[in-house]
Amino acid sequence: MNRLASPISPTFTKLLEEFFGPYILQQRSLSPRTIASYRDTFVLMLKYAETDRLLPAYKFRITDLSAQFLADFLEYLEKQRNNSVRSRNTRLAAIRSFLKFAARRDLPNIAIIEQALAVPMKRFDRQMVGFLPRELMLAVIDATTDTWIGQRDRLMLTLMFNTGARVSEVTGLRASDVIISSCSSIRLNGKGRKLRSLPLWKTTAKAIQQWLKLNPQINADSPLLPTKDGTPMTRANVTRRLAVAVNAASIKHPQLNAQRVSPHTIRHTTAMCLLQSGSDPCEIALWLGHESPSTTHMYVEADLAMKDKALARLEEPTIKQQRYKPPKGIMEFLQSL
Repeated sequence: MNRLASPISPTFTKLLEEFFGPYILQQRSLSPRTIASYRDTFVLMLKYAETDRLLPAYKFRITDLSAQFLADFLEYLEKQRNNSVRSRNTRLAAIRSFLKFAARRDLPNIAIIEQALAVPMKRFDRQMVGFLPRELMLAVIDATTDTWIGQRDRLMLTLMFNTGARVSEVTGLRASDVIISSCSSIRLNGKGRKLRSLPLWKTTAKAIQQWLKLNPQINADSPLLPTKDGTPMTRANVTRRLAVAVNAASIKHPQLNAQRVSPHTIRHTTAMCLLQSGSDPCEIALWLGHESPSTTHMYVEADLAMKDKALARLEEPTIKQQRYKPPKGIMEFLQSL
């Protein structure tokens, strides 16, 4: 009587090659940013295994990726690399995606894989969103100089405030993404390769026209906001130029010194301005390219002005203040000490 041959476990290297090859590139068609994040996660994990467990990458097996190893690696990210809980969870999500893939191809080790999959995401306190009042945001935009770089920075900050774009969306803008007409708009390439078009203020559209007239070398495929070398700006470029504008604006508006202003702060500022103007949270979610309207609720939570208006609609009760009188037994006890 013939017995069925037991399945042979593929090597960890083979699984990882298939995961990053046909699976996420062809079948799932993940974005380059997501693939890069996954890659960095496994580079960190294998380096940790080599330094902490003296286990070189070529000897690493799927059975080494146990629940305890994974928990230790995540703790290493937080305690030694000082990663935030959010970053820790992002790394865990990448490893989970790989483990789910491996579970369907390595049946002999399914128990170990399932135990590793049971390592939970970590809860964390969500901080209140930081944003700038409209007048301070305009002050930062107006603080830019009249040099070539200053004009580019002014257009960059104006576009960020107009659209609420992420840094990656701004740095990825091409001249062909802008449509100048009676109803001018701009096309943003968001997270997960989600495209969305947003209308532009007339002043923003005019600023883009003037910028393109000043820079005739910018063609349809060129970056709309290039460096002096004609290459796209990086995240670091945007952060640094924003810091310059904020420092200049803080001379007239010293309250800016007490705030941490990042490129994402401008995105929050756009959302808050939309909310305060009466826009529905669902509309704001579409504007910002959020996956779910529930993400927009954090702006409602941060807006004290709206909460104050809501409180004003609630009739204030008349409460008679009374002086507290402790029981005689307590007074007698204290006086006897």
